[in-house]
Amino acid sequence: MQMAALHLRPLVVALLLLVLVQSVAAEERDFYSLLGVSRGATTREIRRAFKQLALTMHPDKNPGDSSAHEKFLQVNRAYEVLKDEDLRKKYDKYGEKGLEEQQGGRYESWNYYRYDFGIYDEDLEIITLDSGDFEAAVNSAEIWFINFYSPRCSHCHQLAPTWREVAKEMDGVIRIGAVNCGDNHQLCRRRGINSYPSLYIYRAGQNPEKFSGERSKDTLVRFSMQFISTVVTQLWHGNVFSEIEAGFSKGIGWLITFCANTGDCLEPRTRQKLAGMLDGLVKVGWLDCVNQEQLCESFQVQNTLIHLHTRLFRAGYILFFFVLFWLRSLDSREIYQQVLEHLPELELLSADSFKSKVARHRWLISFTFGENSAFNEYKKLQAFLRKDHIQVGRVDCVMDSALCQSLYIQKPCIAVFKGLGVHDFEIHHGKDALYNIVAFARDSVRAHVTTLRPENFPSNQKEPWLVDFFAPWCPPCRALLPELRKASIQLAGKMRFGTLDCTLHQPLCSQYKVQAYPTTVIFNGSTVHEYEGQHSADGILEFIQDLVQPSVVVLEPDSFAERVKERSEDEVWAVDFYAPWCGPCQMLMPEWRRMGRLVTGQVWVGSVDCQRFPTFCQSQGVRAYPELRLYSGGTRKSHQTYNGWHRDANSLRSWVLSALPRASVDLTPDSFRSLVLQGEQHWVLDFYAPWCGPCQHFAPEFEVLARSLKGEVRAGKVDCQAHSQLCQSAGINAYPTVRFYPNQGPQRSAYGGEYINSREANVITDIIRQRLEKLTPLGDKL
Repeated sequence: MQMAALHLRPLVVALLLLVLVQSVAAEERDFYSLLGVSRGATTREIRRAFKQLALTMHPDKNPGDSSAHEKFLQVNRAYEVLKDEDLRKKYDKYGEKGLEEQQGGRYESWNYYRYDFGIYDEDLEIITLDSGDFEAAVNSAEIWFINFYSPRCSHCHQLAPTWREVAKEMDGVIRIGAVNCGDNHQLCRRRGINSYPSLYIYRAGQNPEKFSGERSKDTLVRFSMQFISTVVTQLWHGNVFSEIEAGFSKGIGWLITFCANTGDCLEPRTRQKLAGMLDGLVKVGWLDCVNQEQLCESFQVQNTLIHLHTRLFRAGYILFFFVLFWLRSLDSREIYQQVLEHLPELELLSADSFKSKVARHRWLISFTFGENSAFNEYKKLQAFLRKDHIQVGRVDCVMDSALCQSLYIQKPCIAVFKGLGVHDFEIHHGKDALYNIVAFARDSVRAHVTTLRPENFPSNQKEPWLVDFFAPWCPPCRALLPELRKASIQLAGKMRFGTLDCTLHQPLCSQYKVQAYPTTVIFNGSTVHEYEGQHSADGILEFIQDLVQPSVVVLEPDSFAERVKERSEDEVWAVDFYAPWCGPCQMLMPEWRRMGRLVTGQVWVGSVDCQRFPTFCQSQGVRAYPELRLYSGGTRKSHQTYNGWHRDANSLRSWVLSALPRASVDLTPDSFRSLVLQGEQHWVLDFYAPWCGPCQHFAPEFEVLARSLKGEVRAGKVDCQAHSQLCQSAGINAYPTVRFYPNQGPQRSAYGGEYINSREANVITDIIRQRLEKLTPLGDKL
């Protein structure tokens, strides 16, 4: 037996080494490598890569492979993390250890991934919108027809072939989009989507219009066409010259189709499509050459020769009518492309004219590198941005390389200059699609975000700055940029905002120890604060508000011993022991700060960074993060640990306030009669039932009310389950009910209390104080 054990020992060691190697390999696995995508992959690319792996690696397809389940769990976990912007940022910064609560342990059947997953991922004409780009799309200058669907909805799958046909039919006329409500359930909930498929038309500045008819191609196309408001003008000898001249005077040309009885004429729907596609660039009209024969001849159109004649007249020439070229096509898309090719190029700005122009006006500039870098579609930007008073031009960085180098522009891009000089600009890092560019331009000119460079980096500025260190290839970075613009508008004059591209300025990013993107830092004089929170304007505003008026005390071992351990009998401390790399800690952080603001003046709220002070946290018995503790009742009393499921600010507030000594008193029928009805003090009462959920939620709020009114109004509670007759005599028929009983004389009735329709302590306090001001002092009545 001993010999057998000795022979087995090397085998055990080998097995242990194998387990350790597998464990290390599992820790070092890279989610991007698992999916076979780059770190800059878009959500769509990640979804498509995962689908391909799911079809081959799924356990249903590999019944003989005992490791198939574990392998697919890893791939599924990688997908669940990388498709989510916030989780992706945490993974990029902290690795898997920052994702403890996101296990990714569930997956669907093979059939789901084959037939239901990513219905429109392969359709180029259909734009799949996610939470990050939905708002930019529907608030652009274009019309959107969007299909909100669920992968599990059979009607959604039945609609899919028709939706693809609609997308091809309306390509270039309006945008056809799709939102997967399985992946974007919060977006769909915010938009009021409660059934699938739901089809809506979106136009900027107007309420969405829901489609509720038969879901056939013709019906859907007719429905969408009615929202194209551009007019197709029928021209005749009485209006043709005045209409064309009016267009030319505004710099707008004409596209005219000449129709005869041969039938070779653009159909009314095609004309309407072209009017929508070319809105703001070219007006669309048609001439009936059967009834206007002489007029058509004046345009050198002969009846006997007519097959299909469509002419483009371009504005801006000395000749009254300049026939640019003939078009012989019935296809709206072909005509549209030819018209764009023959429209004037964007204004070319030279190095000499550039500085003077951007100093006086707002400009959207396309920086190109040679003649092939510009896109014809960009010509439409002039029409889309005309009402916003944003001019559109281009700079050729081959011709003016010194200008582009001074701005650190090294590849084709779009930038908005805000009319304040050459150095106040912002570069577009979103999708290279018109709707995204238009939304960016409109937001950028209103916002106060500047593209930073070493020359203007705010390292020694006295005024506070928020700086976003980012990489253009990083999807979470691109999603954060619109939120920064929103926050900059709300904090205008209080804080300045800038972005620094770490792919261009790596030494500067390394100086500030930037290890993951985006990293958002607030510079306030000599202090530097890194933002940890949700990628939203509200999250940023809350964080900044907390910097100005901190609601959480940052505790170190010495200050913890002095302030928490040596607390007085009436002091209560709530302390969060956390580690910055811990995913649940990061999720808790904004809620903890919010809770701190809610209990200001009643409870001290602190936090201890256990990554900085590991030995101290171990000495306090902290074994997992986050650990939330409540210290109350003086130094002799031990702490309480929070074990609740909910970690939102309101749940935490209820837990924290429960440690405070009660400021209200329980009332019985006898004490109610002697103290409230016959006493000489003002009273505010909470009528409740122990089994009532809203009553339990209101209980800590009522204690806050009792403490805030201490010395002015007494607070009492009546248990309506124990004292039902008292509550009936007071007319109580719902719980909780708040009533105010002012002292207005020797006789008061139970029914006479004043009902207060609120469950917020500060609102009730304001109502009661206003009521007290109106009460006539009892001595004045006598």
